[in-house]
This record gives sequence, structure tokens and C-alpha cells, in this order.
Amino acid sequence: MMIRLSSGIAANPRFQLNPFFNPQKPTSLHAQIVPLRRKNFSKIGDGDAFDAVAYESERLSLDAAAMENMAETARKEIESDQETDPKAWKWIIRKKMWDLMEARNYAMNPRPVHHRIPNFVGAPAAAAKLAELDAFRTANVVKVNPDSPQKQIRFLTLSGEKKLLTPQPRLRTGFFSVLESDFLKPDTIREACTSVGVAKYGRAIGLDEKIKVDLIVIGSVAVNPQTGARLGKGEGFAELEYGMLRYMGAIDDSTPVVTTVHDCQLVDDIPLEKLAIHDVPVDIICTPTRVIFTNTPIPKPQGIYWDKLSPEKLQQIRILRELKRRLEKETGCKLPTGPSEKLPPTADRKRR
Repeated sequence: MMIRLSSGIAANPRFQLNPFFNPQKPTSLHAQIVPLRRKNFSKIGDGDAFDAVAYESERLSLDAAAMENMAETARKEIESDQETDPKAWKWIIRKKMWDLMEARNYAMNPRPVHHRIPNFVGAPAAAAKLAELDAFRTANVVKVNPDSPQKQIRFLTLSGEKKLLTPQPRLRTGFFSVLESDFLKPDTIREACTSVGVAKYGRAIGLDEKIKVDLIVIGSVAVNPQTGARLGKGEGFAELEYGMLRYMGAIDDSTPVVTTVHDCQLVDDIPLEKLAIHDVPVDIICTPTRVIFTNTPIPKPQGIYWDKLSPEKLQQIRILRELKRRLEKETGCKLPTGPSEKLPPTADRKRR
């Protein structure tokens, strides 16, 4: 049974995107980028011991600031005119889902789940369903989001002797980290599935890394099983990560995108006609009770859409700034910038 969360927002049942429709090309070009030089927190024994307590304390502090800002953004969006604000409908659905999960006690720690990819009762069971997929069994490299409900998927990836590709928190310190079970002791695999463990044991990569990702796992706040339309927590990192992997040539339209959610997160009121060109649809949904193949008609993003990226977001993510500078230098053309937005001060992570 699907849940309708939004009030006065419904997809037209007659509306369908042409599955053969190709979206306009992004206003940028692919380039091989030299990886950024930064302090590598994952190396231990070179005179710079990893301080896990300090790392986690700072991460939690920055995440709290981000969530506080997102809460304020959500409040303003929800109170705005839905007819003139293109993002208001998304925040209405998110808030009702977060409220629902807390009220029915479907939520798991960290709580409250508001402004997070919500952890949920049965997340390990949903991960087990995902692990049974042919797409997972045959994958060599799996990209998994760093959120709590997907922790078991990260563990199954590493314990299954696959490479785990996971983004660094909110892309603050770089791009992605790669972890391989061959370089981990059996008793450290669980730790390697946490944000601290990724920083401690992962190998940071840049945009010139030659890697092929066989499966993408992303978190969701709500997802439509009939169309594959998905809502995240509202910061757009899944879309940025997807776009940069496209530029690297690491993924293409055929790369499966999977999400794991509680059954209550299945909704039927994400209107296709209101989705943005950069929104990432999902091909497969795994819940604690079932597996759903969406056969999504929604085209997948083709890269970074610079005209949708705010100057504030660009300023906070160093690797995006580097990519944009190099593309502009190589092409001799200035890339567009999207409208301004208010963001929390989470990008400038102190060097140790």
C-alpha cells in the first residue's frame, strides 16, 4: 500500500515521460581533472595520527549546522506560495514523511529523522533484499551513500570482497573514498562502514580516477514505486555525485540505481512534471518486505547542470570549483551559474 502525503499535489495519471526522450545536454564539457592536493586523513603512520574523536566531533558539529539551516529552508519553502515556488511541494512531502516515521515509530537512530535520510526499522532486511539482486552479486564496484540506513549495504559490499565507493561527508574535504576489503582486517570492516572508518581507511580519489561503477545505491526520503521518482533530504548531493561520476565516465544510463526504504516511504504523489532535469530516478527499490523494479520512464541526468548550481553551493564544494575553473580554461567559455540560495557554513573544514 502506498501513502499519499501531499495535499493538493498529485501527478497526472495520464502523464508519462517518453522513455526514449533524451534531455538537453548539460552546459559543460567532460574533462579529466588532476586530483586535488589535500591533507589525507586516511593515512596513518606518516607522522599525522588520525584523531577519530576530533574528526567525528567536527563532522557532527558541521552536520548539525547544515540540518539547522535546512530546517529553516524547509519552513520558508512550506510557508511559501506553492504556485510560484518550484521547491515547496518537495518540502511538504519530506516533512510529512519525517513526521509520519517518527509518529509511527518506524524511525531508528539517529533521531529525530528530520532533515536526514531517515534510518528505519528493517533497514538490515532491506539491505539483505538488495544483496540478493543480480546487479549486486555481479558488481565489482558499488557506490553507496554514507547515511545510516545504508550502513549494512556498505558492510555487505566490503564483506563480499567488492570495492566500496562512498562520498566524503557533504563533499566537504574532497570527493569520494574507495575502500577495499583486501586492505582491511576482518575486525575493521564494520568500522570501515562508518564515516570515521571511511576517513581512516579509505583512499581519496579525484575526478581523473579510472574506475567503473557497476551499481549505485542512494538513500531516499520518499520514492514512487510506479515511476522511480525519488526525493532526498533536500541538499542535492546525490545529484552532484551522480553528475560528477558521469563526467568521469564511471557510469552511464545503464548503471542501475537502487534505493532502500521502509515500506511507508513508498508514495504515489511525486509529480513527474515538476521534477528537475538533475533529479536522479531509481531503477530498483528494496524494502524490508519486497523488491520493486520501477522501469522508470524518467531520463537520468547527463552531468552537472551548472545553470542549476547556486554560487553558494559552488563555493562550499572545492572539487566543483576546480572542475568549473578547468573546464572554463580548456573551453575558453564561461559556464553559467544558478540562482542564489542560503546555505550553512560547512565547506571549510579545518586542516589538522
